Amino acid sequence: MGFIVGALFPRKAADDGSLKLFREIFGGRLSKAGEAVTWKSALRCATALACARVIAHGLAQVPLKLFEERADGSKHPAREHALYRVLYRKPNPWQTSFEFRETIGLHLALAGRAYCFKTIVSGVIRELIPLEPGSVTTRLAPDGIDVIYTVVGHDGKTREFSSGLIWHIKGASWNGWEALDPLDLARESIGLSIATEASHAGLHRNGVRPTGVYSVEGTLNPQQYKDLRQFLAENYAGEKNGGLPMIVDRAAKWLSTAMTGVDAQHLETRRYQVEEVCRSMGVMPLMVYSGDKTQAFASVEALFQAHVTFTMAAWWERLEQSIDCNVLTEKDAEQGIYAKFIGSGLLRGSTKDRGDYFSKALGAGGSPAWMTQDEVRGLEELNPMGGDAAKLPVASNLPKPPAPGPNPDPNDDPAGASA
Repeated sequence: MGFIVGALFPRKAADDGSLKLFREIFGGRLSKAGEAVTWKSALRCATALACARVIAHGLAQVPLKLFEERADGSKHPAREHALYRVLYRKPNPWQTSFEFRETIGLHLALAGRAYCFKTIVSGVIRELIPLEPGSVTTRLAPDGIDVIYTVVGHDGKTREFSSGLIWHIKGASWNGWEALDPLDLARESIGLSIATEASHAGLHRNGVRPTGVYSVEGTLNPQQYKDLRQFLAENYAGEKNGGLPMIVDRAAKWLSTAMTGVDAQHLETRRYQVEEVCRSMGVMPLMVYSGDKTQAFASVEALFQAHVTFTMAAWWERLEQSIDCNVLTEKDAEQGIYAKFIGSGLLRGSTKDRGDYFSKALGAGGSPAWMTQDEVRGLEELNPMGGDAAKLPVASNLPKPPAPGPNPDPNDDPAGASA
C-alpha cells in the first residue's frame, strides 16, 4: 500500500490529504452494511442521486447575474462588468453557465465543497474552471490567515496555489476553512440503502425464492454434487422459474434457512432509507418523488414553497456571498457590485403562478404595486414600452380615507347642555 501511495503521490507520500484522496478514489469508506460509500457509489443510490440532482438543478436553473447598486439606491444589471457574462452565460470554453453551476451543485451536495481555478488576465478573471473535489486538499498557511490549496492535475503532478487563484465554496464547516464531508457523515444511511437494494436485487435474481438446504440420503461424490447444484440453478433459480414446484427424488428434503422478502420487510426498509438519505442531504422526500399519497394539492404546493425557502434559498445565499467575497474584488464592492440569484426563474414553467405573481406585483388585489409594466415585460424578454408603462401603477381599488366631518363649534359643550 505504501509503495502505491508513494508512486501516485511522490511529493506527499505521507501526507494525510493524499491518503484521504487515495481512499476516496479506491473506495476506502466502508459502511457497517459492508458497502463502500464514495461519490460514485452514492450516485448509484437512487435517492442520493435524486437529492444531488435537486440541489444541482436548483442552483443551475435559476439565473445568476451581477447587479450594481447606484448612489440613488437603484439597482441595475452590471452588464459592462467582465464577470457578468462569465457567471451568467459562459464561465469557460467548454461549459455553459447551467452546466458549470450544475457541476458545482453536484460537488457541493456529495463532497460538501467545490473548487474553481481562476484564469486571471490583466488582473481580471476571464474563466472559472471547476476542479474535482478529490483532487484538491487544503491546509492553513503558517501565518494562519491564508489557505494553501494542493491540486493534483490530470498529469499526476501536484501544484500549490494560494486563495487568490482558487475559488473555494464551502459547505457546513467545523473549523471555518474546511468543509465537513457529507458522504462521510451520511455513510451508514447511504451504505444501508445500497446494501438493501443489492439484497433485494439478489432475491429477484433467484426468483424471490429463499435459500435453504437440499438434503438427500446417502453421500454425493464431487461430480454428483456439481451436477445437482447445476440442476437446481438451471431449473429452479431465476425469474423465469419463479413459482415452479420443486420435484425431488431419493427422499430429498428442502429446508429453508432464509427469510422471504416480506419477512425481511425490504420494502419498508427501503422506504425508510429514502427518508434517511433525504434527511441527511437536506432535501424533502417530495422533491425526489417520494410523498404521502394522502397529501392534498394545497399541502404539496406549500411543501414546494418550503423547499425553496429552507433548501434552495440557503444554497443561493451561500453562493452569492462566496462570489461577493472570493470572486469579486474590493473595488467591485465599493462600486456596489454584487451577485444575485433571480428566484423568480423558478416560475418559468408555471404560467398560472407567473401570472398571479405579476398581477400582484402590478398592484392587483388592492395592494401597492412594486413593479412597473416595463419591469414585468423585461422578465418576459419583451421590449419596454416607456411612458406610463415605466411608472408604478396606482391601484384603483385601494380604500379611500374617510371624508372629514364638519368642524365642531368650540362653544358647543354637550356636557354643559345636559347639565
